[in-house]
Amino acid sequence: MRIVFLTGIWPPDVGGPATHGPDFARFLRDRGHDVRVVTMGDHPPSDLPVPVESISRSRPFPVRYSQIALSGARLARSADVIYATATYAAAAAASIAAARPLLVKLVSDPAYERARRYGLFRGSLEDFQATTESRVRLLKALRSQSLRRARQIVVPSRYLAEIAAGWGLGATQIEVLLNPAPVVVDIDPHELEAGTFVFVGRLTAQKALPVALDALARTPGTRLLLVGDGPERSALEEQAQRLGVLGRVRFVGSVSRDETLRYVAGGLASILPSAWENLPHSAVEALAVGAPVVATAVGGVPEVVLDEENGLLVPPNDAQALSVAMGRLLHDGALRARLASRAAASVEAISRDAIYGRLEAILARVAA
Repeated sequence: MRIVFLTGIWPPDVGGPATHGPDFARFLRDRGHDVRVVTMGDHPPSDLPVPVESISRSRPFPVRYSQIALSGARLARSADVIYATATYAAAAAASIAAARPLLVKLVSDPAYERARRYGLFRGSLEDFQATTESRVRLLKALRSQSLRRARQIVVPSRYLAEIAAGWGLGATQIEVLLNPAPVVVDIDPHELEAGTFVFVGRLTAQKALPVALDALARTPGTRLLLVGDGPERSALEEQAQRLGVLGRVRFVGSVSRDETLRYVAGGLASILPSAWENLPHSAVEALAVGAPVVATAVGGVPEVVLDEENGLLVPPNDAQALSVAMGRLLHDGALRARLASRAAASVEAISRDAIYGRLEAILARVAA
């Protein structure tokens, strides 16, 4: 197949979609497919298993979004199918202009994320589905109209599938396909200071990292290492300074995937304090390297992080509950060992080859 891959994020950015991009592109390339990528970035793209065309995020939003649509359409005219993990309106426009079928991998409600980013809505994802506020109606309409162009939509959790079913999409349009666990070979864990919890992802409001800093301040003997970058970094550094925990917090920025896994494997546990989530790659990857996960019980997280089995779940936006969970992992070696011993086995069924093989088959079905 000849595949045009549209995405909004690519290494050196970090986070689940940034990991998925080059990894799935490499899988498709190795299976004999021709893959061309169009993405956005603050820096030139790295990890280039296939040709990648990157549009600078420094350009005004309407300009860069239009460029994604135009580039996608240009490449798609000689392709069999378009695969989009973001920029859904641009992908729909490219699909229409090039008269090519579209497969969407949906990782969130794009209308909700944009409403949060623009300060139009402050509530939960569930509350957003029910709101009829006029200022978000256009975002909802654009989201649903764009996704209707897709011949098939894959989502990584039953949670998101249930939400998306309320958007007026076709009854058979949505299919659940969990995020894959990475192939872990000879991980050499970083030697981190005792009591270090490791966060991996973009430093954004969604991840609720101020709650993690509050929990850190309440839990003597713990440290926090953050892998990734994003718009909240300066505010987090200032908060850590105010709380008197800056010396216990380390920002390592964006690093390679192998380095990320080494950090996770070297920590006491992975931490994910998100205010909302779908089914995070970072949780699956942490479990795959044998790290227990302490996370908020939001979205699809409980579908992979099983409380008291391979991790600990706490309510969102509750620094005290998060502190208690961190303290348990710090002081109870037997608990930590039990959770870690079950971590990798809990994600064996969602191996990279199994999940990507299914996604490849869906692409072929859409392209037919």
